[in-house]
Amino acid sequence: NHHEGNMVVVEITERLLLDASSHVSERLAQYQRAGVQVALDDFGTGYSALSYLKKFPIDYVKIDRSFVRELGTSGEDEALCRAIIVMAHSLGMQVIAEGIENQRQLRILQEMGCDFGQGYYFSPPLRPEAFVNWHHEWHQHPAIISR
Repeated sequence: NHHEGNMVVVEITERLLLDASSHVSERLAQYQRAGVQVALDDFGTGYSALSYLKKFPIDYVKIDRSFVRELGTSGEDEALCRAIIVMAHSLGMQVIAEGIENQRQLRILQEMGCDFGQGYYFSPPLRPEAFVNWHHEWHQHPAIISR
């Protein structure tokens, strides 16, 4: 099957960006030329150098589940999520929150302007054959956080 590049998102970790080799930079540039989007996974949990956000072609920032877990009970996690969302949007990136497990977390992230969400609230990890069935039902219950 032929897929348009812009329908593919490659996830990379901050740790990969530490290797500022020309190989990593060239590979990301190849993805960009092909229309493949890049998501920076687990943002804020490791080596978070903000310079990466302007140095590399990043389309999405993924908020790690460790910041989402205590939303509604931790003012610090709420402040961090809000700051990540505002910063990413200011840089023209979209935001995906990982680890959404309940309606409260979803509502808070929606109010913050988060673009997308992942987590058990929507679906557990699925095997390929189960994903096909889930996808057929998806249009009735989209797993997208809308603004």
